[in-house]
Amino acid sequence: MKVISVGFLRTGTTSTKLALEQLGFGPAYHLRTVEGEPWRAEQWVAAADAVKNGEPVDWEEIFAGFQSTSGDPAAPFWRQIVDAFPSAKVVLTVRDPEEWYQSVSRTIMPALKPPPLPIRLLTWRPKGRYADHLDQVHRMTWDGELEGRFADREYAIGMFEQRIADVRAHVPADRLLVYEVRSGWGPLCGFLGVPEPEGPLPHENDRDTFNRRQRQALVQQLVPRMLAGTTVVAAGLGLAALMARRRR
Repeated sequence: MKVISVGFLRTGTTSTKLALEQLGFGPAYHLRTVEGEPWRAEQWVAAADAVKNGEPVDWEEIFAGFQSTSGDPAAPFWRQIVDAFPSAKVVLTVRDPEEWYQSVSRTIMPALKPPPLPIRLLTWRPKGRYADHLDQVHRMTWDGELEGRFADREYAIGMFEQRIADVRAHVPADRLLVYEVRSGWGPLCGFLGVPEPEGPLPHENDRDTFNRRQRQALVQQLVPRMLAGTTVVAAGLGLAALMARRRR
């Protein structure tokens, strides 16, 4: 592990993941890693239980094959991971607290709410082996640190600012970069000791992109089921018409 990025969601963690990979510090572990390989969720549920009970976690095993990590699900365990990899550099992604709160309010929080019952019925399917663990990862990395109190704006922003203060206090200054992705390649490349690439730093998963992906995911679930339902209805009507003709 060479780089550990420990910011809250909606502070540019996806852009930072892509930037680290472009700079040669990939692959970078990210929430999308777990979503793409759901078996990994089991590791995080076990890790969370171990941390809660004061037991050791094999972080080397969890991050095997990765050179960096950005954001959740690792970020809530930043202290343990930073201590487990003492030679890794630490990037703390930040943004204006009020902007962060508004961004989360318009992206993550709506995505966490269950859809209306008709849509849930249309998109229902049996859960796979790791589905419950993946749900737990989504909840524990978000609700866990905020204790389910995001609606309390003052509390949520307080927790956001507290992590920044805690990371600053825990990580030596020469090992830490407090970083806003809008500042571009300069600070990140200077900190990591690599040349700046041509072109802008990747800008990924802004509010519009996040919400568009949520809609696309819902459509991808709905359309096959609606088409299947239409096929069943059409087949049923055709069979009924055929039987009616035979009775004549």
